[in-house]
Amino acid sequence: MSNVDKKIQSRMSLISGMLLLVVVGVVVRLVNIQFIKGAEIREMATYKTTDIFTIEANRGNIYDDHGSLLATSVPKYDIYFDPVAVSDAVFASELVPLSKKLSENYGRTASYYENMFRKARADNKRYIRVVRNLGYSEYMQLRTFPIFKYGRYRGGLIIEEYKEREYPMKGIAERSIGQERTDQKGVYEVGLEGAFDNDLRGKEGKRLKQRISKNQWKPIYDENEIEPRDGYDLYATIDMNIQDIAHHALLHQLEHYQADHGTVIVMEVKTGAIKAVSNLGRTSAGKYYERWNYAINEAHEPGSTFKTVAMMAALTDKKIDTSKIVDTKQGKERFYGRYIYDSKRGGYGEISAARALEVSSNIGFAKLIDESYKDNPQEFIDRLKSWGIHEPIGIDIRGEGEPFIPEPGGSKWSKNALPSMSYGYNLRITPLQQLVIYNAIANDGVMVKPKFVNEIRSRNNLIKKFDTEIINNQIAPVEVIKQMQDMLRNAVERGTGKPLYSPYFAIAGKTGTAQTEYWMDDWSTNRRYVSSFAGYFPADNPKYSCIVVIHKPRTDIGYYGGMVTGDVFKRIAQKITTSEPQLAKVSKLDSLNAEVASSYAKYNGIIEKDLQSVPSVIGMEAMDAVSLLENLGLKVELKGRGIVRSQSLKIGQELVNGQTIILNLS
Repeated sequence: MSNVDKKIQSRMSLISGMLLLVVVGVVVRLVNIQFIKGAEIREMATYKTTDIFTIEANRGNIYDDHGSLLATSVPKYDIYFDPVAVSDAVFASELVPLSKKLSENYGRTASYYENMFRKARADNKRYIRVVRNLGYSEYMQLRTFPIFKYGRYRGGLIIEEYKEREYPMKGIAERSIGQERTDQKGVYEVGLEGAFDNDLRGKEGKRLKQRISKNQWKPIYDENEIEPRDGYDLYATIDMNIQDIAHHALLHQLEHYQADHGTVIVMEVKTGAIKAVSNLGRTSAGKYYERWNYAINEAHEPGSTFKTVAMMAALTDKKIDTSKIVDTKQGKERFYGRYIYDSKRGGYGEISAARALEVSSNIGFAKLIDESYKDNPQEFIDRLKSWGIHEPIGIDIRGEGEPFIPEPGGSKWSKNALPSMSYGYNLRITPLQQLVIYNAIANDGVMVKPKFVNEIRSRNNLIKKFDTEIINNQIAPVEVIKQMQDMLRNAVERGTGKPLYSPYFAIAGKTGTAQTEYWMDDWSTNRRYVSSFAGYFPADNPKYSCIVVIHKPRTDIGYYGGMVTGDVFKRIAQKITTSEPQLAKVSKLDSLNAEVASSYAKYNGIIEKDLQSVPSVIGMEAMDAVSLLENLGLKVELKGRGIVRSQSLKIGQELVNGQTIILNLS
């Protein structure tokens, strides 16, 4: 054999050996994959191509007492564009029309969109944000735009859908209804949203999906699949109409007095159902919004509205009666080294205990309570505790303020503590906690717990019903409750609440004007007050109780409770009453009020004459006077309202057609 053949044979043997080694290696590897690591690799393949996805539950709605929406979740859409997915022909022919459509609807120029999409396509960018936070109708319209109408694969349209919480009343009652945290999606902590989050949230589901082409996922059958349970619906006690009335009445007064903040609560007397809560705070720009839940969270010194509580305690403990005489001196008296003042210059002199409440005498109450309890002040504290004033009510909404009642032996107790407490200082209480007491008086002594929700439902199925919860069956003897009702009514008819008085609409309640931040160094030059009014209406058959508290109104405009908060209370009471259907019984249809009959006779007596001169309309109702004078050819201008007190044209002067007559009304 030649040397050449030997070399060829050696090379062939080497190559064959190498090939054999490769084959052996492949076989070993196949055996290892198939039999040794097969289960592990198959598990890895499954993991990479399937995944468990969370299915979010739909959050429940919140409705008001009449079924109107207060909170609901609506779908929102963010739109993105993949310009690379679009064919050259479609991109070239429809890019300009698309850019024009986007410009017409979303504000930016057409050239802005065209340049952005061309650059993204050139740079091979496949995820360009177009517009965010579209509603459903806007989203459906966008899907008809050029290029986008071809959908995901041919048109490069990428849709990201999510749910957003919406509140039809916008900022009204925001702190009571609640809202989503701005810094944490899906987290609710305040109002009804926070208190009933578990019920509203529902339970998320789980679903197994498999990855398919183009990174898409499809659901696959899985016996362990968990369907989501949508959240329950909440039916609140809030009445949207009453809430709107309370909000705007408070807002009007805050703006007028340029106050720092204020709150209003309206509660149904018999049930404790909260019909309205408004909390408005002032921004640095002078605008008002629901800054904080003052009604529930803010415990403060209530001032003279607490005199009602002190009076009821002394009557219940039989320390005094309403006719007890107290000497208020000249409106200034020294108690344990400190002066106490009444708002009236010169004081009220000797008055009854009942009158002391009506005129809100600080000196009167300091004397009555101090003389009654100074030997055993704990008795007074225990009476307050029996009404639960020393502890939170325990409502569902989070963040209820902690009341504070000082006790003998405590760090806040002094000889002045008792007289100070009698007129609402040296203690703290929230507006809602104080309203519960007034509501109990209106409810003939039955104290009920405030409630914010009537029912929890799953569609038409009742999940839970919230009945009226009685805290105390009788907070004071029946005769004491009757005395308190009479005094609160008199406080409006002839006391500090007189600005609220109307012979046609009976209100019962108590004003309050308390100094606040009086410990600050600048108090003497920058006095600050808390004005309040607490009561109920109608006084003779109470349906609603209400409290109004306004902090730091401008003192040069006004700060007394009867003026600042009483007007809010009166406006709310009148509007609620006139907006609700009333049932009245007419005993006689043939009888005529004497005053009406006199006015009617006077009117007829004038119009039956053939008048050539200006008649007298003094004493007539404005409506009758206008009708009469306009029929005589005169133009009438009214100043004021009510009865005509004077007229600009002299009685008996010659009538001139078209002449103007000015009527001044009472």
